[in-house]
Amino acid sequence: MLRAGIVGLPNVGKSTLFNALTSSYNAESANYPFCTIEPNVGVVQVPDERLYILKDLVKTNVVIPTAIEFVDIAGLVKGASKGEGLGNQFLHNIREVDAIIQVVRCFDDENTVHVEGKVDPISDIETINTELALADMASIEKRLERLSKQIKTNDKQAVIEYNVLKKINELLERASFINVNDYFKDEELEFAKHCQLMSTKPVIYAANVSEADLKNGNAYVDKVREYASKHGAEVVVISAKIEAELVALDKEEAKAYLNDLGVENSGIERMIKSVYHLLNLRTFITAGEKEVHAWTITAGAKAPQAAGVIHTDFEKGFIRAEITAYDDFVACGSYVAAREKGLTRLEGKDYVVQDGDLVHFRFNV
Repeated sequence: MLRAGIVGLPNVGKSTLFNALTSSYNAESANYPFCTIEPNVGVVQVPDERLYILKDLVKTNVVIPTAIEFVDIAGLVKGASKGEGLGNQFLHNIREVDAIIQVVRCFDDENTVHVEGKVDPISDIETINTELALADMASIEKRLERLSKQIKTNDKQAVIEYNVLKKINELLERASFINVNDYFKDEELEFAKHCQLMSTKPVIYAANVSEADLKNGNAYVDKVREYASKHGAEVVVISAKIEAELVALDKEEAKAYLNDLGVENSGIERMIKSVYHLLNLRTFITAGEKEVHAWTITAGAKAPQAAGVIHTDFEKGFIRAEITAYDDFVACGSYVAAREKGLTRLEGKDYVVQDGDLVHFRFNV
């Protein structure tokens, strides 16, 4: 399952946002540093209205959305890379996630203490990015020392790893977060994506604002957007406080509340969509009388790979896939009608599964 880590300096709204994301109050939220020590973990369903439209068409009572696991990681401080403020423990938790959501304080409130004594979102961002980069550089140095012995034996994988880590280390000396797609390709790119370095993970900056600034943002948000655009990151403007309040409302009440604030969707929905976009993910669907089930794949995944997401046997014994586009299925109202109109087709192992495809796999084990 996809994992996204929520990080940030103490008292920026991380745990409040986590509570809202998971629609629970299991993560303690208080006005003092290191309120969160052990990471809180919550599984969040990905909103997808298509599933409920299909539910009525295929006449099932079971809907299983795809999901993201969010991890609320304790606040970092300067010196975390050297163990300050329980830093080593927190950094280990960040290494295990697929994407980083960095909550950035973009509001003034004299009643909420800022760990640095002032509100400066770019300084906050760079504090965290620097600590992650320093920790990565220390880790790389140890790995390069080990690899220098292996490459003397012409170990191909060791050579690839050595070259990638050497280049990342050079980049970290000049910048913080690195978009590996800009610097690597082929085998080196595959390794760079899976080397568990924090500075190469995709980043979303969650600009946490007050209710009054939710619709149009503020000068703090403008600075975060400018910074993100230069570093290949994304920005989602949220109000953690409002998101927490929405949890207590039913669907219609929440919609009316958001309309009053001048926004269409909750910050949580925008954040989940941003995670999907950032990680280049897509959703395909299996739908029948038993259930409507959403499945997550990476863009470009071919039919056998998509089948393997459901079960490894499906990929091993893949024969072909029966594909119906979501819009075509809804327009026709059933598989029978879609087949009669020639809108359902059989595809082989080279077919690239598209977002919203309704798929029935044929396989032989």
